[in-house]
Amino acid sequence: MEALRIISEEHRNLWRIAATMDLVADEAEAGSRVDPAFFNAIFDYIEEFMDGCHHAKEDEYLFPLLRRRSAEAALILDRLQAEHRNGPENLRALRTKLAATAGAGNADFVAALRSYTHGLRGHIRSEEKDAMPRAKEVLNAEDWSDIDRAFLDNDDPLFGEKAKAEFRELFHRIASLAPDSIGLGARSAGELQPGAAPGAGDVLLSVSGMESCYGRIKALKGIDLEVRQGELVALVGANGAGKTTFLRTLSGVQPMSAGRIRFDGEDISHLRADLRMRRGICQSPEGRQVFGPLSIEDNLRLGAYTQPKAQVAGDLDKVFAMFPILKEKRALPAGTLSGGQQQMLAIGRALMGRPKMLLLDEPSMGLAPLLVEEVFNVVKTLKAQGMTIFLVEQNAFAALAIADRGYVLETGNITLTGSGQELIDNEQVRAAYLGM
Repeated sequence: MEALRIISEEHRNLWRIAATMDLVADEAEAGSRVDPAFFNAIFDYIEEFMDGCHHAKEDEYLFPLLRRRSAEAALILDRLQAEHRNGPENLRALRTKLAATAGAGNADFVAALRSYTHGLRGHIRSEEKDAMPRAKEVLNAEDWSDIDRAFLDNDDPLFGEKAKAEFRELFHRIASLAPDSIGLGARSAGELQPGAAPGAGDVLLSVSGMESCYGRIKALKGIDLEVRQGELVALVGANGAGKTTFLRTLSGVQPMSAGRIRFDGEDISHLRADLRMRRGICQSPEGRQVFGPLSIEDNLRLGAYTQPKAQVAGDLDKVFAMFPILKEKRALPAGTLSGGQQQMLAIGRALMGRPKMLLLDEPSMGLAPLLVEEVFNVVKTLKAQGMTIFLVEQNAFAALAIADRGYVLETGNITLTGSGQELIDNEQVRAAYLGM
């Protein structure tokens, strides 16, 4: 039933977008300016993603088999597919009302927008609560094999890897252009930069027997793990489990009382933090920890202090292309940025060090839903470029959903490990961390 997992993941994105449109509608009713570029970015995403791909895949593979297996499903599917057919026309009507806001005010557009988001939410609810449970009941293993094959086909021009990259770009535009209150608030849309091909898969980091203490309290109790080149590995666990302590110990900020760390073929167990950073371990810390009085550009330049000066300007341009809000505010103190903007600055600062391995500590903490998705969107893009990423997250589902492999940390001990999907499917993990 991989198809249902994919559909539900897409529904979560669309629900976030619906919530975002409602929030901006509230601001427009209060007198804020309606930004056509922002709304057109949303409408492009819906047109390309939902109307062009999501609905087409359901209509071609899932719904016909469901009709064949269940006569009772016909009424549900008739309504859902009618909404599929009407979607593009409804979107065109919204674009027309958006174009009229310049001369006629916001009222008509806001009313139409609220009607549209109400319909979008209703459609998602119906698929999740009516169609999908029915599909689980009546479709057989052979049916699911055919459906899953279609939804997982990476060569499919509508749903393959190229299309997924395009959708990430579209979502990135939305987050970049969204107002400060819910997004990044830039005047121009960012571009997710292409990069190197994925790595060869050799072991980059090997940790064995790592222990670390705060006085007499042993926070880490013999951690063993490894990360391969090009992998995204997630470390999940509850508050107080030792996740941040592990990253601080790995970076050299927190003393290690026992164990061994090998990175890129070298034993770095006794190296200072700055020397580990020079080896290519760059961290975006929990809580952002930007240098508030310094300018945004100076914060980024600090991330590159170990790099040759000749390449700094080019790396700055790459970060500014990804996060245009940082370029637009480059001369302002970093402390004036919103939480989401500071998170992008913290990630950009780490990228300026040209990491061999990027450490991300709770990057989604305290962010609006749109920006939570955007953070993971950026992480997925960096992974696709071949970057090795070690992600520490309390949002276990979001982290494991994009991870190649994961580790579960409980009170200083690794208790479970496996692929991201294996851990999501594990009943113990679902009960403890996913609320399922």
